[in-house]
Amino acid sequence: MSKTIRIGTRDSELALWQAKIVQSQLEHLGYKTVLVPVKSTGDLVLNKPIYELGITGVFTKTLDIAMLNEEIDIAVHSLKDVPTLLPKRIVQAAVIKRGNVRDCLVFKNNEEFLSHRDAVIATGSLRRRAQWLNRYPTHTIVGLRGNVNSRLEKLNTNDWNGAIFAAAGLGRLDIRPEETFNLEWMVPAPAQGAIMITALETDEESLAACAEINHEETEICTSIEREFLKRLEGGCSAPIGAIAFIKNEEVHFNGILLSLDGSKKIEVQRTVALGKHEDLAEFCANFIIERGGKRLMDSIKESSKEVNIYSTKTLTDDQKQLFHEDVVSESSDFIKISLNRMTAKVLRPMPKNVIITSKNAVEALLMNFAPQELQFQNIYCVGRRTKRLVERKIGKVKHTENNSKALAEYLVEYIEGANVTYFCSDIRLDALPSILKESNIEVNEVIAYETKYDAVKINDTVKGVMFYSPSTVQSYKQENLVKDNMIAFCIGETTAKEASKHFEEVKVAKIPTVESVIEIVNEYYV
Repeated sequence: MSKTIRIGTRDSELALWQAKIVQSQLEHLGYKTVLVPVKSTGDLVLNKPIYELGITGVFTKTLDIAMLNEEIDIAVHSLKDVPTLLPKRIVQAAVIKRGNVRDCLVFKNNEEFLSHRDAVIATGSLRRRAQWLNRYPTHTIVGLRGNVNSRLEKLNTNDWNGAIFAAAGLGRLDIRPEETFNLEWMVPAPAQGAIMITALETDEESLAACAEINHEETEICTSIEREFLKRLEGGCSAPIGAIAFIKNEEVHFNGILLSLDGSKKIEVQRTVALGKHEDLAEFCANFIIERGGKRLMDSIKESSKEVNIYSTKTLTDDQKQLFHEDVVSESSDFIKISLNRMTAKVLRPMPKNVIITSKNAVEALLMNFAPQELQFQNIYCVGRRTKRLVERKIGKVKHTENNSKALAEYLVEYIEGANVTYFCSDIRLDALPSILKESNIEVNEVIAYETKYDAVKINDTVKGVMFYSPSTVQSYKQENLVKDNMIAFCIGETTAKEASKHFEEVKVAKIPTVESVIEIVNEYYV
């Protein structure tokens, strides 16, 4: 080859080391080369974790552009930083022999903190963060960006217990501290420890030169890992790990997908004969997807979008899946329930007529008494789910209504006797007892549980709030203002009445269930 191969590289110390390794191997074969350093977005924006930059390939795009502009002939990358889909006209030219694939923990003083409930670990990687929290859920993770040397310096100057690094990077720069060890349990990033070279697909001279330094075993293993990543549709913005290695003519694979907070983990391990590994990545990706991986990936993608609906009750994963694709929801419990102790005096004499308006009251009764002790003659309920729980746990329900006002009006007409025992919260609406007392029906109120407000301040992007009781509305108001054009989606008329004091637009579910509230949210967004 007569031309000098222009080697594009980031200008960080580690990137230059990698480029010089490629340069050395090419020059050893007789090729002339020159290094062309450039800065990338990933190097310039150091105040945010990689996953918060909102783009994949933050370390490679600048080199891609330089190559497409024919300012460089080849580019040297850490393969784990390269998107699984390369730009048009650019191809993988070679992967050189892989280094240490493991992550390692650099710690200060000693390792005793690993057995402590509280510790602070630094990393800018979602994958490392999620796996650490999965193993040590009570620890705190802080962000860490910058080149290897600056990250080591930040560890020394901050009150952290340790920080996670790629072992290959520390080893290549010969700066691995004594206070460090490999995290053998942590599944590395796909293609971690591997150096990859790209070139234009039409540059036959550069492609031929790079082919001479390609390491086939590393190429096989990293291709499997990256195909697994591609099939899960994750860039560096999802906690995905994968490692493949060849031993005794077999390919061994381990892949993992986690939730952002590490609370959920789906893992796969598989071994196949070398030469029969073509479908290994596909099989392992499908294994993850079929065991909840799709749902997990969807939730990770949703987390990057602006939240537009907030539920004042924590939603289950199944309930979240019911939302229209344009709905991005968050949820938390705006009220906390504390069940009260009740003495046997409550059942002496045994109440004939009993009102139960929530499942919390049922749980309180069952916490204090055995079901056979609750020999109520007439049980009146609010809500279908309360009725189902009562009939499953206590006994037959005589009558149920969708709200307490409607139940009170029914009792005025049809109650047997002139008194009723009402198992309620310390915070309750006045409608039911007031209507009954006005009709000379004596109401014996038993505070079965206490309701505590526990609202959080919601984001300005939220356009609608889901409410499940008047208490959730009152709790919301303690921490939040009602913005213009904000909508209240309510589980029933009683809740809607409270919401209408603060919201101009209020929508009411057809039946009093969480799923029905989700339905009216979806109808709004269709």
